[in-house]
Amino acid sequence: MNSKHTKTLNAIFSKPVSSNIKFADIESLVIGLGGSVREGEGSRVALVLNGGIKHAHRPHPGNEAKQYQIKEIRNWLTAVGVKV
Repeated sequence: MNSKHTKTLNAIFSKPVSSNIKFADIESLVIGLGGSVREGEGSRVALVLNGGIKHAHRPHPGNEAKQYQIKEIRNWLTAVGVKV
């Protein structure tokens, strides 16, 4: 995990929820933690890490993840054992 991944992880777990995290940075973080990103149809992706799967949609037309997505990803990361 590099410094950009650490920065993204800290932003995901920050309170109040940040609204300027790029979804591509979240995907990169999952890969940096040893997981994978599986492509689905359209904007669907499956984030896979430590045996847990989080299905999500890439935001469009913008690049930033929505606040509800960040909350869901925070809860998922906690459930699969990722801590800040």
